[in-house]
Amino acid sequence: MRLDDLPESSNIEDRRQEGGGGFGGMPGGRGGLGIGTVVVLGLVGWALGIDPRLLIGGAELVSGGGSPIETQAPVRNRPTGVPQDEVGRDVAKILGSTEVVWKDVFVKAGNTYRAPTLVMYSGATAARCGTAQSAMGPFYCPIDEKIYLDTSFFRELQSRFKGCDVGSRSCLFAQSYVIAHEVGHHVQKLLGVLPRVQQQQQAMASKADANHLQVEVELQADCLAGVWAQHAQERWKDLEPGDVDAALRTASAIGDDTLQRQAQGRVVPDSFTHGTSAQRQRWFNSGFKGGTVGSCNTFATNQL
Repeated sequence: MRLDDLPESSNIEDRRQEGGGGFGGMPGGRGGLGIGTVVVLGLVGWALGIDPRLLIGGAELVSGGGSPIETQAPVRNRPTGVPQDEVGRDVAKILGSTEVVWKDVFVKAGNTYRAPTLVMYSGATAARCGTAQSAMGPFYCPIDEKIYLDTSFFRELQSRFKGCDVGSRSCLFAQSYVIAHEVGHHVQKLLGVLPRVQQQQQAMASKADANHLQVEVELQADCLAGVWAQHAQERWKDLEPGDVDAALRTASAIGDDTLQRQAQGRVVPDSFTHGTSAQRQRWFNSGFKGGTVGSCNTFATNQL
């Protein structure tokens, strides 16, 4: 992937020099956690698989109701800007391209796009949804509309999950897919998908049904990442041979079935919260080929 022509976003909080602050333990709050709360608390990141045990146990966080719980601990605001190191500049360009693409998509639909802020951190950091920790992987917090990213995840993506060949330029696109997936969750919030999902979850008594709905949310975010990729390619011709394959390899590597099989030697479909490897690849491709939000309606299909 070529980043030279991509615009840089200044909507980045760089907390990497602050150390591993935060509140310790798992993020969370009180009582049963609804499916909206699961999104809030970072199950999105767990699906990306830094620790598969968190993914497998993540299904236990889904219960019969609840609402997003905002942490009571104070979270101070930091200045935003473009990081000056290579990794930070790459992230700024990837995020900047999502801003241009989604602003254009929203304008054409008669709407206004409000860009999220991306927080780069190391180890752990405070978030309005609890504590962002490296073990959670990247995640989106709809309460503060921020994406939390410990960039050490990119190394895990190459070395542990084999989402791309170590050191290859296609790894940049695999990283872009990860960020674009989290931006996809922000798009879902702006479109009203996340609040609607939470309301539906509150009426569900079955954990398996709640998990299935979560899968639909995550696969739609994969599809929206594909929409971004198609529009970015049309605008900047930034993709190179092997890039899309790297994104598909990444999607495959972090599917529920793959992670569960690696962690416990068996697969439990009712506990899936993000979709199988095949499903994640299929929906990214759907967005990449279709190029529209309409091609990402995972909630109205007979085949996920």
